[in-house]
Amino acid sequence: MITRNGIAVSPGVAVGEALVIGSEDFRIPQRFIPRRSVESELHRFRQALRHVSTEIAQNERLANEAIGLQYGAIFAAHLQMAQDPKLISEIEILIRDRCYSPEFASSRTLRKYAKQFQELGNAYFAERAADIYDLEKRILRHLLGEQRESLAELTQPVIVLAHNLTPSETASLNKEFVLAFATEAGGRTSHTAILAAALEIPAIVGLGPFLADMSGGDTVVVDGTSGEFIIDPDDDALMRVNTVRQKYQSVVDRRQQMRDLAAETSDGTRIFLMGNIEFPQEAEQCHQKGAEGIGLYRTEFLYLGRDVIPTEEDHYQAYREVVEAFPHQPITIRTLDLGADKIPGWIRRQYSDESNPALGLRSIRMSLADLTMFKTQLRAVLRASVDTEMGVMFPLVSSLLEFRQARMIVHEVMEDLEEQNIPFNRDIQLGIMVEVPATVMMAREFAREVDFFSIGTNDLIQYTLAADRSDPQVAKWHNPADPAIIRMIDLVIKAADEYQIPVSVCGQMSSDPKMVPLLIGMGLRRISVSPHTIPAVKEVIRNLSIEKAQAMAQYVSTQELARDIESYLTRELRNLVPDQSH
Repeated sequence: MITRNGIAVSPGVAVGEALVIGSEDFRIPQRFIPRRSVESELHRFRQALRHVSTEIAQNERLANEAIGLQYGAIFAAHLQMAQDPKLISEIEILIRDRCYSPEFASSRTLRKYAKQFQELGNAYFAERAADIYDLEKRILRHLLGEQRESLAELTQPVIVLAHNLTPSETASLNKEFVLAFATEAGGRTSHTAILAAALEIPAIVGLGPFLADMSGGDTVVVDGTSGEFIIDPDDDALMRVNTVRQKYQSVVDRRQQMRDLAAETSDGTRIFLMGNIEFPQEAEQCHQKGAEGIGLYRTEFLYLGRDVIPTEEDHYQAYREVVEAFPHQPITIRTLDLGADKIPGWIRRQYSDESNPALGLRSIRMSLADLTMFKTQLRAVLRASVDTEMGVMFPLVSSLLEFRQARMIVHEVMEDLEEQNIPFNRDIQLGIMVEVPATVMMAREFAREVDFFSIGTNDLIQYTLAADRSDPQVAKWHNPADPAIIRMIDLVIKAADEYQIPVSVCGQMSSDPKMVPLLIGMGLRRISVSPHTIPAVKEVIRNLSIEKAQAMAQYVSTQELARDIESYLTRELRNLVPDQSH
């Protein structure tokens, strides 16, 4: 049994067979075979090996003829490995003595050798490990009849393991068959993590290198609440995991009973609790969990996973679907926020390569650089705003000029719609996401012009603390409990109060139950959170008094280190809701 710990990004506990993707995208259909099938399975393995050898030999011949003997020698080494008697014997022993399937035995044996090469710490041997992985893929391809299984086409429950998953891959996961997933890379606020939580699939990211220890069909445990990842759990571990699953389910059931209760403190102060959504269908999920509107409607899904720019009608239908779920409650639509980690190729090709995309043409800058695309989205938003309490939010605004330009374009679109006699809500609210230090420092000036603030803590932390939110090597520095972040949020709240405009937090910070009392104590009365955290956040609010929240905020304001603040907030959360961590 091997236990590792990563970053828990979507709660829940799952136990199941591993589907390893990335280094190989084959699903090993079974781990064991019946004793009576051993000889036929040995024959199938030897036949596959013969096909592999023939394939490699052909590649060697073609390489010799086309590009030279030195390149053909690469395939000669592969062929020697595929025909190595010791290797073949090890695989056949696993099939004969342990009744492993040929696929599982081959993967298990070859990955053992690959790992040994990788651990030698030598670049040459690391390259040989890659050769072993290549041989593994060839053998599996022939054993499985070249049948590959995509994540969208699973037919049996699995736990997906990968180096990383893109947002579009995560979005395609079928909850019926994907019990959970775990990745080597990724951070707490990566878009993959956000999507996993939105889909309510237990997930762990940032585990570091572990795929070399894995074979498809291995039994694994993913605890998306604690971040614990177990390979080949023993009986004691399985019993413990089962207890955790039962306790987690009891907490889920208790919170579900709060769905129709108001999000108000124990002394009667109302907190406006809204949901963050990535896709239109999540609006209904927010409604079912007791949200009072949508505080952040990300619209990037309209641009990702497609080869052409979305039409005005594509936008309009997506927005109206959310309006129908919350017909009489506020909905805040964020305009296009394509960033460094999520620019599709068909858009990227329109712009020159950027040496530092995180600081390049993204978000509101991209919209202002492509007015046709920007106006298409704004037309749809305005059309969808009829008879609704809708707001438009511009992302990553860093100067007053950017907001004024965006506001002017909104007014131009309004004039066009009026000329065409197309109805829209002229009183639609225009606000900004506060995500960069420059905007914080100019918060009073912005507050005189915008209709509302929404603090996007994910990017605010990244740009303030110089820590990439998706890089596991610096994940510990990307911390919402850092005193610099808390002071910045305080500046924004005070500016909003001075000019009497609404302010909310919609970043991952507000979805962290231990941070919620601090935010309320600092004066926030609007919070927008990930759908799956709505019940947990509501439970914290209902167990909290304003007096207690203000006392916590006062104490935190005296602290100088993020770790001290984080420890304090964690202790106080346990006092408010003892089993909140589950």
